[in-house]
Amino acid sequence: MQLGFDAMPRKLIKVTPSRLSTWMDCPRRYRMAYLDRPTPPRGGAFAHSTLGAVVHNALRAFFDLPVRRRTPEAAAALVGQHWIDEGFAGPQQAATYRDLAAGWVSDYIAETDVTDDPIGLERWVSAPIGTIVAEGRVDRIDERDGELVIVDYKTGRAALTTDDARASQALALYALAARRTLRRPCRRVELHHLPSGTVAAWEHTEASLTRHRERAEEVADEFKLATDTLNAGGDQDVLFPAQVGRQCSWCDFRRSCPEGQAAGPQAEPWAMLARADEVKG
Repeated sequence: MQLGFDAMPRKLIKVTPSRLSTWMDCPRRYRMAYLDRPTPPRGGAFAHSTLGAVVHNALRAFFDLPVRRRTPEAAAALVGQHWIDEGFAGPQQAATYRDLAAGWVSDYIAETDVTDDPIGLERWVSAPIGTIVAEGRVDRIDERDGELVIVDYKTGRAALTTDDARASQALALYALAARRTLRRPCRRVELHHLPSGTVAAWEHTEASLTRHRERAEEVADEFKLATDTLNAGGDQDVLFPAQVGRQCSWCDFRRSCPEGQAAGPQAEPWAMLARADEVKG
């Protein structure tokens, strides 16, 4: 007897934290970013994104150094080596934030035990979990007392809280994928906010990880259904509506979205930088 189509196993949906957050932020932006071909033109670089990328790249390069060379001075120098000026108002503003970033990274390393090699740096993790394949690139994975710890670097305006770590779907999915990929327990997730020198941490339980997984499955089902309906001839504007708000001011696809343009003026590329006098230098 042949099995019917209803008995066939369901194809798992690949998700990354970025896909999930993009869909929840704005279905139209999701369509433009992941479905439209060719992809609509994107806007220019934003200074806060440049700043974050430089810090991430410098820390990645730092932990690739031999232990004897892992000094605060070396960390600060790597910021300079990886620096680019994209998105800043001009050379003076860029230089100010380059120096700030070097100070953040130097102070961070001075307060961090860097004698052990991380288990992963910018490590890609991917694993089937429930009805999805959760995957993504983790900034750093440590091992402490036999368990994995997910570390995510942040360079935004405000210091983060325990609630931020607890509520982060990205960190929870990284923990789930990391423990399947690397075959070790993983419950603890941490947000390392370099401008303030603070760490927000959370110890997940199986119940809390399950809640994050189930929410991710719900969102994945939503964008999978919309995508399948679009491919079957559905109306893209109905299936992927614009969700307007403050985020329209800095959306990559603003120039291709009349509703986003009407929502408010375009933000300057440096508008989301923290004021230099507000952050720890």
